[in-house]
Parts: sequence; structure tokens; C-alpha cells
Amino acid sequence: MYTVIVVLLMIVLPVGSILAEMLLGTGDAPLLLVGKWFVFWAAGWRLLLAGAKQIVQPQFTAHEIFKMKTDEALPIVRELGIANFAVGLLGVASIWATSFVLPVAIAGAVFYGAAGIQHVTLKDKSGNESLAMATDLLAFVALAAYVLYVWTR
Repeated sequence: MYTVIVVLLMIVLPVGSILAEMLLGTGDAPLLLVGKWFVFWAAGWRLLLAGAKQIVQPQFTAHEIFKMKTDEALPIVRELGIANFAVGLLGVASIWATSFVLPVAIAGAVFYGAAGIQHVTLKDKSGNESLAMATDLLAFVALAAYVLYVWTR
């Protein structure tokens, strides 16, 4: 289930939303659509749902993603969950409050870039870690490209 949710929220839904809006001919530049939809799905729903799971069930992140053997880190994972939930909430709200898109894109690019690099440095990655690494780096590239596009216009 983890794999399906991550692939949907990090690839299928943002790319599908971009393509659908391009087909509708809204006239927005493709990179503006990348920002809008990657913020909504990847930095929005993905972080909101991950945050909720980390708050309620921190052992999944600790044990399944990071392969920790003890529960010592669970309070830290819960705090990460609160931060993820907060950023995710802003990302979801960005669909109605478009002024949120750039700030959430910046926060999301920093988060996904750092998380992706951290996953790259780990040896003997699990399947979940490899998926997290790939989708984190994809989100970083998409969000960073949007931020650079907006800043250089």
C-alpha cells in the first residue's frame, strides 16, 4: 500500500494534473503548472498523509523506512510528523490560496532535497528507502525548477 500511495502522490497525480491542465489550455507556462501541482500533491497531500501516519504510527517510519531496531526515536519521528503535517496542510491549501505555492515549493524543495541526499548516502537500502529516495529527488527537482523559474522571470 505504501508503494501505491507514494507513486500516486509523487508521480501519477502531479503529472496527470499537469497534463490535464495543459490539455484544457489554461495558458499557464508548464513550469508554473509543475509548481502548482507538485506543491499540491507532493508537498501537500504526500506530506500531510505522511505526517499523520508519523504522528499516529511513528514506528512505521522508524522501523520500515529507516530500519531502526528500537523505539527510542519515536518521539523524534512524531515531531517530524507534526512538521510534515503542517507543511502538507499549507501545500493542500495552496490550491485555494495561490500565494502559498512559492513558499511551500521552497520548503518542499529543501525538505525533499535533503531527505533524498540522506537516502542516497545510506547503504543497503530497503525497497521503501529506495522508493523514498527516488521520489524525494524527483520532487526536489520539480520544486526547485519551479522556484528557479519564478525567481528568474
